[in-house]
Amino acid sequence: MNLTKSSNPVLKEKVFNRDYISQSEVMTVNGTMNKTSILLLLVVASAVFTWNKFFDAIALNPESGMATVAPWLAVGAIGGFITVLVTVFRPQSSGISAPIYAIFEGLFLGGISAIFEMQYSGIVMRAVALTLAVFVVMLFLYRSGAIKVTQKLKMGIFAATGGIALVYLFSFIGSFFGMNASFLYGNSNLSIGISLFVVAIAALNLILDFSFIENASASGAPKYMEWYGAFGLMVTLIWLYLEILRLLSKLASRD
Repeated sequence: MNLTKSSNPVLKEKVFNRDYISQSEVMTVNGTMNKTSILLLLVVASAVFTWNKFFDAIALNPESGMATVAPWLAVGAIGGFITVLVTVFRPQSSGISAPIYAIFEGLFLGGISAIFEMQYSGIVMRAVALTLAVFVVMLFLYRSGAIKVTQKLKMGIFAATGGIALVYLFSFIGSFFGMNASFLYGNSNLSIGISLFVVAIAALNLILDFSFIENASASGAPKYMEWYGAFGLMVTLIWLYLEILRLLSKLASRD
């Protein structure tokens, strides 16, 4: 099969090159979008849970919010990481593991969002609105052909995504040794510029994901890969939301 490559690490061509195409049902774009909607609903539902936990706690004690959601943040982050690995290495199980991933990520996102909301009122709704707006705009640009998915574009986005991942990894490791990564997490012009760049790369990853899903569907990938394609799209959307939330918090902290 000749499928369009994606820089999203969970959407790789080799996943589709398996002897499952003899199945009667095959992957469709509409089916993948429907399953993406299901995963999004699961993310929102579990996010509401940790969101309410946080604000119920601070209503009783303003200092207890973080302590209340910290265990749920850990469960969401660790559980989400594990289910990513399970789904990537066993895509046949994505019909089960992708919804579980969505629930774990919702627990994490709800807690993180509540913490940001406590610091900067209204920031979460702005981040959600911007994420959805970017999704719609990128889908329109892809469907209209305004952005052509060329080999050069794919390689450029892939390189940029890999570079961002390495910078984040090194800054995380460096934090254990006292490294100051204010250029990433501060509110300087440089830090805001980096955040804008990362948001742009995350948005461009959506274009590659749309192309990959469309080509995989046209190539007759098996039905269960709708869950896998939806899972990959959710990974990008969650990354985009977090980066927009971070960017807005940097801008808000300068006021």
